[in-house]
Amino acid sequence: MNALQKPKFRNLSHGECAGAPILKTLWDRFDFSLLLTQSGIFKRCGTPSWLICFLYVIGLVSSCSSVNQIADLAERDALLKIMFKPWKLAQYTLSRFFSAHYAWRTFGKKRVERLQQEPETCLQEGDVVNLDDTHSAHPYAKKLPFLSWLYDHSTKNYVWAMNLVVIQAVLKNGLAYPLFYSVWHKPEFKDEGLTKLDLAKQMLLMLRESTTCRLWIAMDRWFLCKAFFTFLEAHQFDWVTKAKRNTALFRKVIEPITHRERFVPLTPGMLIREVFKELTRLASTGLVSIAIPQIYIKRPYQSTNKKGKEVTKQKYVQIAAIVAIRLKEDEKLSEVEAIDNDSDESPATYRGAYLLISNRHDAPKEALQTYVKRWRIEIFFRSAKQELGFEKCHSESEAHHHAHFELLFVTETLLAIAQLELNKEKTSDEEGYTHGEMVRGLFHTRCQVHLKNHKGIQRISIDCDTQVQSFARLIDLFWPDHCFMRLWVTPNPEVYQVLPRSA
Repeated sequence: MNALQKPKFRNLSHGECAGAPILKTLWDRFDFSLLLTQSGIFKRCGTPSWLICFLYVIGLVSSCSSVNQIADLAERDALLKIMFKPWKLAQYTLSRFFSAHYAWRTFGKKRVERLQQEPETCLQEGDVVNLDDTHSAHPYAKKLPFLSWLYDHSTKNYVWAMNLVVIQAVLKNGLAYPLFYSVWHKPEFKDEGLTKLDLAKQMLLMLRESTTCRLWIAMDRWFLCKAFFTFLEAHQFDWVTKAKRNTALFRKVIEPITHRERFVPLTPGMLIREVFKELTRLASTGLVSIAIPQIYIKRPYQSTNKKGKEVTKQKYVQIAAIVAIRLKEDEKLSEVEAIDNDSDESPATYRGAYLLISNRHDAPKEALQTYVKRWRIEIFFRSAKQELGFEKCHSESEAHHHAHFELLFVTETLLAIAQLELNKEKTSDEEGYTHGEMVRGLFHTRCQVHLKNHKGIQRISIDCDTQVQSFARLIDLFWPDHCFMRLWVTPNPEVYQVLPRSA
């Protein structure tokens, strides 16, 4: 009888972060390690803070839900073990670092300022800044000081969560990346603390510290506030939003006999019904819009009366009124609008048509295209929650959450730049790669690592489990020549490992 021996298992060097070298190149391109040091985010001893932050970025791309999983990934991943050698990145190292209080807001300012220094990422005249808010639920804790008891419209339940107000940049070249965030805390008593509008003003003023060009602000109807409009126009921002059912509008008419100007009150629903038949005749598919001229709203302003006292008066200001149908965001009615469809705060709608208003009455087409780009922030929220672990930070430390959001913004910025470069050669909308396809196909894909010595130099070869030929442009642009993780030191090719581009 033939003897059956036990199978012998080879110790294969596997990894799941094949795109980590490309992330490192993009990280170094924008000097994020230097910005962390300039913001005071550094350690006196042990593992450098920028290494910990870069590992956290890799963990977000790899869908790690905790620092324990990130530390385990760094320990078992063959490629990461080579990149982070000789540092041992244990779970307690990451926990202690992210639980400490650092100036993450300062780092965010420096990050945005650095992005304005590059021609591909800087904001220019006419670019769009999206404004919206979202929830970050914390299902494993309650009554923490930084959490609020909020209603989640997606699950139709109240949850303990953080409410983030976010602004996002959308450039003419197609690049979209997050700028700043602020956490809104639900006050115990009404009219206490900062409102979401106050937080939005703070972030826009922070943005003005690094850019002075005139920009568009595309926002949800929740931010429809006349005082906020005055603030935006005073700081060189143009705005566009949806009109509510109770938005007071006026039409300017000239009386035929007296030739006097008269402002006739009307509602957004009346405007939509006026042009709805013509709107549906224009086209059967695609985005269709009609601009209605001579529409005004009342805006408050401060004046001094005869007694020298400051009083608030109202004046009529012309706006752009655009009736549009088949917007991207209207293909599926949101849960909020489905529930509050009859409330005054719901959007003014008639058979799928909506009314957009803007201060640029001289450029209604540009205002419409600006509002279409508002959907990009909704895509960012979806991608961040599904692919980058936006809601997977379950730490009880508020400092860790701020670090989590800032580093997630860094991660999304790096991925957005990579996606822009990847899709530059596409010839149609059907071509190119989505955010998820790029992450799963390159940045978070399995690979096998081989170490070989050639003339005394260690060479690293990477065999990916996916067809990386589709990502050849990214590899040609951003694949590093050396597996080198040191700051401000030029690598010596005769000493350090070489990472060939033919990987």
